Amino acid sequence: MRRLRFHPCGNYKEDRLEQLFLFETDFGRACTLAGLFLLFVVLPLASPPYLIYVLNITGIAAIAALGLNILVGFTGQISLGHGAFFGVGAYSAAVLATRLQMPFWVCVPAAGIVTALVGLVFGIPSGRLKGLYLTIATLAGQFIIEYVLVHWESLTQGSMGIVLPQAHLFGLPVSSDRAFFLLIFGVLVAMTLMASNVMRTSYGRAFVAIRDNDRAAEGMGIPVFGYKLLSFAMSSFYAGVAGGLWAYYMRSISTEPFTLGLSVEYLAMVIIGGLGSIPGSLFGAVFITGLNEILRYLTDAMMNMGISSGFGLNLASLREFAFGLAIVVFILFEPKGLAEIWRIVRSSFRLWPFSY
Repeated sequence: MRRLRFHPCGNYKEDRLEQLFLFETDFGRACTLAGLFLLFVVLPLASPPYLIYVLNITGIAAIAALGLNILVGFTGQISLGHGAFFGVGAYSAAVLATRLQMPFWVCVPAAGIVTALVGLVFGIPSGRLKGLYLTIATLAGQFIIEYVLVHWESLTQGSMGIVLPQAHLFGLPVSSDRAFFLLIFGVLVAMTLMASNVMRTSYGRAFVAIRDNDRAAEGMGIPVFGYKLLSFAMSSFYAGVAGGLWAYYMRSISTEPFTLGLSVEYLAMVIIGGLGSIPGSLFGAVFITGLNEILRYLTDAMMNMGISSGFGLNLASLREFAFGLAIVVFILFEPKGLAEIWRIVRSSFRLWPFSY
């Protein structure tokens, strides 16, 4: 009697170890290698200097947004203090570089560790608070850190700021925008791989369980408070590394950028990109940074055309309005963000010419 053979119509996993592979097919691995080649070889050589600068700012923002998405998107803990943690990382790297003369490759990871410790302290209220009350607690943390950065002048130099030395890596100076491009996006790729791997482990599944129902997670034996603290620490570590890179890239830092507005920007990146999505953090960073550049271009164009300066200032103040409008539009029409749009587009190519 002839035996029938059934072929699976999907990418099914028959072994637990198969779930640990980040890229499931050879085609996915080839596409990843091609993308990395375009990112690290073609793009820096073919892009003009200003575009390289914008891409560098986008890469730093993407690292910080990845950390916030771990906290907000995967663990469900709302935070309005991410911009302040970014500032802690920047000042930690600056102080270590200027006061202790530590090298660049030590200052940036150390800035992430210092910021993670600060995040642990401000994550303690998450053990008893959640929802709106936790949001208010993180908002208070934002203002506390801002006050410390401004008034602890013996350490942060207050409004005078700190000038950092030139970054060196493996004995080579990192001074040009293209050199920083390779460095920033190398760190971004490494941090993205780390976040993707963590989210596929028991730690990531515990984060998601706490986000979905913390009481049920606790009933299953998950130490909820410990995992919440771990999520705050990981999120702050990402913000600290991003802040350290930003400090070295700018070479001179002050307290002005690390305000509540920066925290709102990062939250907008996570919401617009897609909550609980690693690629969504990258998409959100590109969207918000691009929106910033478009608004800046419109403001300069209006001023150059001779339109009154008052109207130009009003246009510049529409930045917050544009962020709020973008968040509302995505919440209403695509709550899962740009990551869901990318998934639909990718599935359309994979399934073409079939509609299912």
